[in-house]
Amino acid sequence: MRARITIGDFSRASHLSVKTLHHYHEVGLLEPSEVDADNGYRYYSEEQIPAAQVIRRLRGLNMPVADVRSVLAAPGSEARNRLIVEHLDRLELELAQTRAAIGELRNLLEPETPHPITHRTVPATPAIAIQQTVDRDDIFAWWQGALGELHATVRAHGLGATGPPGGLYASELFQHSRGHATVFIPTDGTVRPVGRVVPLTVPGAELAVAVHHGSPSDIDLTYGELGAYVMKHEISVDGPLRENYLCGITETADTGAWDTEIGWPIFRTHD
Repeated sequence: MRARITIGDFSRASHLSVKTLHHYHEVGLLEPSEVDADNGYRYYSEEQIPAAQVIRRLRGLNMPVADVRSVLAAPGSEARNRLIVEHLDRLELELAQTRAAIGELRNLLEPETPHPITHRTVPATPAIAIQQTVDRDDIFAWWQGALGELHATVRAHGLGATGPPGGLYASELFQHSRGHATVFIPTDGTVRPVGRVVPLTVPGAELAVAVHHGSPSDIDLTYGELGAYVMKHEISVDGPLRENYLCGITETADTGAWDTEIGWPIFRTHD
């Protein structure tokens, strides 16, 4: 005869609190094997202890209740293991994001040597470009695709690059999280519009310039330094912020080796 285990004893055996067992019953994750119709007491069976142990470990890994239910209902070990691995992959991604955020916070608490600021007069430059109004959350993926398309066009048309790839980013992109963005490659020739690629003359400008070394995930720190310098020492003017990709995704997949030049448009009143 199968033993009737009280909820108190089952709690001690499974290391799940009585309150947690009540909750799992209510959400249909771990239902008692028997509920007394007269007094509502919950009873469990010893066969449920392994399932309770699995649930406790999966919940300890922050797996949502609905996903735990899917694991328990999986038709076989292969399907069950696939669900668990998918959750572990998500945890690893979240851990990597947390470590990156910790590193960025440490940089704020222990700032490195300030970036040197230089000045540059940039002449108008012939280029090929892709332009679009973009949501700020989508800018990195859009940038990657646009840059790849531009490099393919340069190769297909036998053009020569006369400088590093660059970008122009309207103030609205930063202020309202949506705005006009341009990615371009300066070239020694031009092409007729091909798909998204169009010829463009990148306008000349006076710029205050700083170089961000490393991943774009914390490029806002360099933007902050440059912006603070301009507000204190220069006259900022309307116009898109600029980036030049001195070393980037087309050179190496190691984001720690990337170098991005940031240009802030200014009005120069002295040399």
